[in-house]
Amino acid sequence: MRGLNAFLWPVMIVLLLCNLECYAQNELATGVRVTTQSASIPVLKGRAENPVLRLAISIPDGKTFQTANLRCSLNNFNDVEKIDVFSTGAEPFSTSNLITSFQPTSRSFDIPVTLDVQPGVKFIWLSIALKNNASVNNKIELRCQQIADVKGNKIAVSQEKGSYAKYVGVAIRNAGDDGVNTYRIPGLVQTNKGTLIGVYDIRYNNSSDLPGYIDLGMSRSTDSGRSWQPMKIIMKMGGSNDNSGVGDPSILFDEVTKTIWVAALWSKGNHSIAGSIGGLSPDSTGQWLLTKSTDDGNTWSEPINITAQIKDPAWKLFFQGPGRGIMMQDGKLVFPAQYWDAKNMPYSTIVYSDDHGNTWKGKMAGPKSNTTESQIIETSPGVLMLNMRDNRGSYRSVATSANMGQSWAEHPSSYNALVDPVCMGSLIKARVMVKGKMKDVLFFSNPATKSGRYNMTIKASLDMGMTWSDANELLIDERQCYGYSCLTKIDDHTIGILYEGVKDLYFVKVPLSDIIK
Repeated sequence: MRGLNAFLWPVMIVLLLCNLECYAQNELATGVRVTTQSASIPVLKGRAENPVLRLAISIPDGKTFQTANLRCSLNNFNDVEKIDVFSTGAEPFSTSNLITSFQPTSRSFDIPVTLDVQPGVKFIWLSIALKNNASVNNKIELRCQQIADVKGNKIAVSQEKGSYAKYVGVAIRNAGDDGVNTYRIPGLVQTNKGTLIGVYDIRYNNSSDLPGYIDLGMSRSTDSGRSWQPMKIIMKMGGSNDNSGVGDPSILFDEVTKTIWVAALWSKGNHSIAGSIGGLSPDSTGQWLLTKSTDDGNTWSEPINITAQIKDPAWKLFFQGPGRGIMMQDGKLVFPAQYWDAKNMPYSTIVYSDDHGNTWKGKMAGPKSNTTESQIIETSPGVLMLNMRDNRGSYRSVATSANMGQSWAEHPSSYNALVDPVCMGSLIKARVMVKGKMKDVLFFSNPATKSGRYNMTIKASLDMGMTWSDANELLIDERQCYGYSCLTKIDDHTIGILYEGVKDLYFVKVPLSDIIK
């Protein structure tokens, strides 16, 4: 047997070299070059198209190329319903020209693709549709290694740099679901039972802000985000014809009373930012409403109006974050907030309760003018950090208070550390496992650009927001989006994010090890 192996090895090497030579000759003879690029997007259950892989076929002048098949590989193929192959003459991705649909049954496979390619560049996109029972804890990795033509030429596909492994997520709400035009403004918490509660705007007629026909919606997951129950309307304050609505939710969980609180802005007619003129009446200013659930999100209270408790009548408008609030270590409940003063200048601030929601306190001056949507955390016992959208652009502003918002100090990271395109951002503090030890870490998400809303990114700070290292950040979705997001801790090793696409809402779970390097 040893003698036979000794004889076969040289033969096998010769055959391998011959194959490689023929392979190279085929590529050289055709003059065709094929490259692949992997988009930085999650693969989402509930989405018909997830275009994760793009092939660029370059054909020299005087040549043509008729494809026969694509040699591909795919992990976790059992989670995949089908792979759709689309052709476009140029970018971006389009569903107008579907070539074929293929259902993988193994890790490696050939997709039959018949396509005549003329001189120039032709793009082929591979899009994945997931099964409804696909896991959200695994990643999907699709690659294309080779493209063959009808003459038997086999062209190696050049693999461009970048990650080909995609997070699996869920499209909780898609535009058009239940006849709704747009879903926006996500808030997300996890209860003591591990239930995920997502809240958002149901914008029936269009994507515009209040005033308009908008209700408050909720989606609930009891299996760590793998599946989500049908949407519930938890606050409704108007009809389709009266230009009234309620929206911009902020959510928090009281760990002592096990109560979920949601704050929202009610605009009776034109009484949101543009139409409010001050005072306390629904006929002159937007109203701060609350709803609560004491049974893990199954049922919700009637709206509770706390405007008179917390609003300065001189302010034109006062409303919540949006996003999420917190419970402090001493039990206080805190919502981030914003007011528009008598001169119509906005300021970020807070609202809080020191009796678990029986009464609420507001009317605190904000730390910086021309700031609006904010998020709040407790950095150390009794010390709050307010992270603010700043209308000046380019960066987030940050301030701290040790006396429940009676006075504020600018934080060293203010307007220099976190880039922002003037958009809402999410900030949480979570005690998680880092290098084998439990540690308090800050997590921040937003479109990480100074201009334009794209590149939804999660960042981590290991020193309570003093620094935000580029090493500890993760691009979740590179596509254009509406830009709002909300983070929550799932477990000691995982963070969840609920964020906006364009008119849609997506949920993704992310291992901490992918964020904190």
